[in-house]
Amino acid sequence: MDPSSSAAAAVFLLLSVVCVGTLPQALGTGSLTATYGEVIVIPCNGGAPLPQDLMFVKWKYEKDDGTIGDLLIKQVSQDQATIQATDDYAQRVSIDDESSLRITQGSLKDKKTFTCMVVSGSNLMEYPVSVVVHKKPSSVQIMDKSAVLQKDKATTVGTCVAADANPAATITWKKDGKLLVADGKAVVITPSMKMDPATGLSTTSSTLMYAASKEDDTAVFTCVSTHELTSQDTDLEPFSIHYPSEKVSLQILSKGPIVEGDNVTLKCFADGNPPPTSFFFHIKGQKMPVENSDTYTLTNIGREAGGEYKCSLADNEKMEASQNIVVSYLDLSLTPTGKVVKTVGHNLSVKMEKSASGDAEVTWTKDGMATKEPVFSKLTYADAGVYECQVSMTGITRRQSFKLVVEGKPVITSLTKHRDGDNKVLTCVAEGVPEPTFQWSVNGTDEDSSYTNGKATCKITVVPKVNQTVTCSAINMLGEDTMTINVASVFKEPENEGNGTDEESEDQAPLIVGLVVGLLLIAGIVGLIYWVYMKNSRQGSWKTGEKEVGTSEESKKLEENNHTV
Repeated sequence: MDPSSSAAAAVFLLLSVVCVGTLPQALGTGSLTATYGEVIVIPCNGGAPLPQDLMFVKWKYEKDDGTIGDLLIKQVSQDQATIQATDDYAQRVSIDDESSLRITQGSLKDKKTFTCMVVSGSNLMEYPVSVVVHKKPSSVQIMDKSAVLQKDKATTVGTCVAADANPAATITWKKDGKLLVADGKAVVITPSMKMDPATGLSTTSSTLMYAASKEDDTAVFTCVSTHELTSQDTDLEPFSIHYPSEKVSLQILSKGPIVEGDNVTLKCFADGNPPPTSFFFHIKGQKMPVENSDTYTLTNIGREAGGEYKCSLADNEKMEASQNIVVSYLDLSLTPTGKVVKTVGHNLSVKMEKSASGDAEVTWTKDGMATKEPVFSKLTYADAGVYECQVSMTGITRRQSFKLVVEGKPVITSLTKHRDGDNKVLTCVAEGVPEPTFQWSVNGTDEDSSYTNGKATCKITVVPKVNQTVTCSAINMLGEDTMTINVASVFKEPENEGNGTDEESEDQAPLIVGLVVGLLLIAGIVGLIYWVYMKNSRQGSWKTGEKEVGTSEESKKLEENNHTV
């Protein structure tokens, strides 16, 4: 007989003796929780070292009917284990180097008691292990979510489903992070659980019904799935809360005061959700229906449009609101306007009238500069300009203007001269509108003219060689004016001319003439007095009969002198 065959026969004989004649010593049953779908690893004797005289290790299990089924056996003398299972385990079991049993693709069917039997030369021990298999939910989702919630009415929020778990998952609900507790009225929670007979996995469902308030339009509802292997939260987006309108308001859409001529939009607002889309606008006694809109526009509003306006719900006219509209207006009338032409020295009446819905401020400008209200009793050239009247109140400004032109024929106000070396500079100044032109009776050079506010100035430079009279003429379409001035020669007279300058001679000439005339008058008066005196003396001599004293020559000379005077 082959030695190896003899050894094998001896082993099997020993096994038979052990199995039949010796009772195994079993310890307390251990426990192990495995994960669904993964490899189940069951340690032998909790992973404790095996005996030194170990002969073999055998794994077996308790079937559903209470009988024992063999899985595999591993002899110390052999490298490979012998698979003894004939059912599903035949393809799923193996043993590792630590003698732990390995079961692939763990499922709920593996919820059994597995026993590790250790046979040594001196003993036989069994180590039973009770295995349970857990599985977390394959998915957690919210089904049948409602689009909206109703105010004060329990409405379905949704159904939270935790599918295919073992043991079954537990579902709770939260609102804004706080746990919801069912009260049968505002909060109604309906749980359910269903097991799949084929897999043994459980699906847990929970339906939440909630009576919302207006403040819940931003609330966040959360489904919380709790399992031994995991916990998962699933949030729902905030809901739209539906509720009927409780209040209506009317708004006037205007950025500022309503001014005559504006377009004014009325907006009717109701606090219901969804908002109403049909309204009635009550416009000066007329009921105007509006569909699919909440506004009504008044175009080109007039001052007579002021007063009370209303709006109401189309399906409930008792719910209404009102607003009062005040229309601001401002009228301005100015006389005169446009271009006004007047003659200097005349008067001009300016009249301003205003009509306003409130206090209005009146301001005047002349050529863009602030001024008082113009009063023209006697027009001057300085009064010419553009006058603007502005009347303002909140939101409204009115302006009107007129351009005043003051005309007059030229009037020369001055004609002067001064010496500049060998030249004489003549300056002629005249007032007049339209602008006057100047004409001189002499030819000049370096002519310089200017015209401002009705005042014209003309300068010329001349070189007079003799004393002369110069005429300046100012001319416009309305007339002319002239003025003369004496201009002395800039050259000196012959030798017996005085030591003074030509200008001094010109200035002294009237004085000299006056002196000469005065001396002549004095001489005449003296002669007249002397004649009267002599006449009286002669008459006196004749009357007394006295003989005149003096020679005949003296008498003759005296008589000649009297005739001369």
